[in-house]
Amino acid sequence: MVEVELDRMKRMHVYIRLSQKSIPKGVGRALLILCVAWAIAGVCVGVAPGIGWGRVHAQASPSAGDATAAQQPAYTLPPDELAKAEALERIRTTLSFGDGIWGLVALWALLATGVAAGIEARGERVSKRRWVQGLFFFAVLIVVLTLTELPVGMYAHAVSRSYGISVQGWGSWFGDQAKALGLSLVLGAPVLLFFHWIVRVSPRRYWLWGWIAGVALMLAGAFVEPLFEPLFNQYEPLEKTNPALVAKLEKVVARTGTRIPPERMYLMKASVKTNAFNAYVSGLGATKRVVVWDTTAGRMPDDEILFIFGHESGHYVLKHIPKQMALGAVGLFVLFWICARSGGWIAGRFGARWRLLGRAEGGYLASRAGFVVLLFVFSMASFVTEPLANAVSRHFEHEADVYGQEAIHGLVPDPQKTAVAAFNALGEAALDDPFPNAFVVFWTYSHPSIQQRATFAEHYNPWANGGRGRFFKK
Repeated sequence: MVEVELDRMKRMHVYIRLSQKSIPKGVGRALLILCVAWAIAGVCVGVAPGIGWGRVHAQASPSAGDATAAQQPAYTLPPDELAKAEALERIRTTLSFGDGIWGLVALWALLATGVAAGIEARGERVSKRRWVQGLFFFAVLIVVLTLTELPVGMYAHAVSRSYGISVQGWGSWFGDQAKALGLSLVLGAPVLLFFHWIVRVSPRRYWLWGWIAGVALMLAGAFVEPLFEPLFNQYEPLEKTNPALVAKLEKVVARTGTRIPPERMYLMKASVKTNAFNAYVSGLGATKRVVVWDTTAGRMPDDEILFIFGHESGHYVLKHIPKQMALGAVGLFVLFWICARSGGWIAGRFGARWRLLGRAEGGYLASRAGFVVLLFVFSMASFVTEPLANAVSRHFEHEADVYGQEAIHGLVPDPQKTAVAAFNALGEAALDDPFPNAFVVFWTYSHPSIQQRATFAEHYNPWANGGRGRFFKK
């Protein structure tokens, strides 16, 4: 989801990453928010789409009097795996909060130590052309901030490998990081230069023009995202290796009306990087397509894949992507306005101490180093508003979960058992904690806990006693 900072984005969501939580909000992510909006926020972690299968939090549970359900959780792990999941959850939580805080510290340090001002001064010696100076400044800034995040990313990858979630070698991992950095430099630096130009030429209304430009980039990013995905993963037509599965998926397509022909169904070779499962629908309009990971196609029964696909189809049918974009646009509008006010105050308070250049046409914020103040404020606001964005995401994920279970009604023998089995397989592959801390779920989970989702699925049968589904009559 735009997640007010276009995180999601967007979005491997990282199944190669460590958790079911929203992607950590490091400094590099904050830059990508303003740079390439949705598109780069997704592909720069090797990644898939903004709305993915993820781990979905169902917002219903058994009645208090259901003692059997209380004794038999819908999602369970063997004792040895449970111990690993609980330990891994603690690491995930530390990384989730720590990465966000570390990003803020890095930005503040660049300002407080005068490094940002030094980079700007160096750029002015490189060329007399203002646009060249700007490209130099933002390119160096992106490299520096990427390097500050690298140790955290390396640790996360090492942990993921040690727990058997990731199987990606270090050479391949560093290759993905290099590709992400290259995309950030090629696309991000010019876009940051453009945003800085807006601040400089419109010191009073830059937040409004910046918001309009950000929304436009967000929409463009959602459309072109599938074009970037092959840079990080290999794809081939699903029909080439799994024609029987394609035939079954077409039944779900027909039932849901998503209009995705077989030639737009792909198999992603995720097994070279991860043991986790996933399937998703990405793109908009002419770029819309279905992607099934080879780990999913090779290790999960077809019925469970149909359920996953039904869930993803729900995001499109229920218009979650445009809804999330609309909500994200509103959120960005508010954040940009707040950040403009608070950023101006911070720049005025510390600008001289940080050696920011007070340009006549816009004050401290009009300088390139002053623009980093806006990045800092925006990153801080994004971190604080993360729970709100995640709450919206969990709501949509629950709706898609209900839709997916209803979509396979009549296509599989028992939709309830199929859904519960899919959740257990997903949770086991990713070592999800069956009972995560409620506060951690509230703050960091864009896809709520497997336990609640599996519990909901176990008890959701709207057709019992002659009833009807929420989205399907039969």
